[in-house]
Amino acid sequence: MPPPSELQRQADALHWFHSIDLGDGVLTKGDSDGPIPTSAFPSFEGRSVLDIGAWDGYYSFLAERSGARAVTALDHYVWGVDFDRRNAYWNRCFAEGVLPDHDRDTTEFWDADLPGRRSFEFAAESLGSKVRPVVLDFATADLADLGTFDVVLYLGVLYHMKEPLTCLERLRSVTGEVAVIETEAIHLQHHDDECLLRFHQGGDLHTDFGNWFVPTIAALHALCRAAGFGHVETVLGPPAAPPPRPAEPMPARTRRRRGVPEPEAPAEAPTSAPSARYRAVVRAFV
Repeated sequence: MPPPSELQRQADALHWFHSIDLGDGVLTKGDSDGPIPTSAFPSFEGRSVLDIGAWDGYYSFLAERSGARAVTALDHYVWGVDFDRRNAYWNRCFAEGVLPDHDRDTTEFWDADLPGRRSFEFAAESLGSKVRPVVLDFATADLADLGTFDVVLYLGVLYHMKEPLTCLERLRSVTGEVAVIETEAIHLQHHDDECLLRFHQGGDLHTDFGNWFVPTIAALHALCRAAGFGHVETVLGPPAAPPPRPAEPMPARTRRRRGVPEPEAPAEAPTSAPSARYRAVVRAFV
């Protein structure tokens, strides 16, 4: 193993989405705003874990470090697409106001050398990890040989899927106990309990042509139940409604004129939080 300074130099030469502590002060420089709180996950101790859309393996290594007996990191798109060429094409599409041909992602822009897996491999070697990498398009591949896992992580994937219900049905088929689903979600003011999906096209969500459906929390629960999960619980949900404000009391002069006794100021009914996008996390149980 090279000295920490050399390990940091090698890590800095790779692209990372997550900031991963590789030990001895070596930290990868990830693009993400930060990890999901560990409290959002069930116990990994002694369980088999599948991490779908693993990218550079942050949550795969977290599960392994937390006592999982076996961890599989699965990815396809991020590991195999040449993002430099794809992004150049997408930028031309933005400039010309046209939608891209997504089939080119896994044909013209596909690199069999899996350039996007290099950060995962680097981290796994540095950590001495035994996480098993699997290259598989989870949305389309035959899942029969993959088997089932006690805990399945489906983090930051759902809103990239064109067919969210179908993908959740496939998620259910490989889940033995519980799936943890993290996704872009939306709260719509005064529609707190509505099962709604907002559709995005043209790269209007985070300037990413690969973002499609964003659910309300009620829709996310309903989708999971429709996919075959028996029980769903929210771990990270929508913004809370603001606290009720005391109603303006009747002016004293008006009360006296009408003979109305002095009341306690009633509280207004709670209002709905303003519309906002946020990151939702649910646990879906078999």
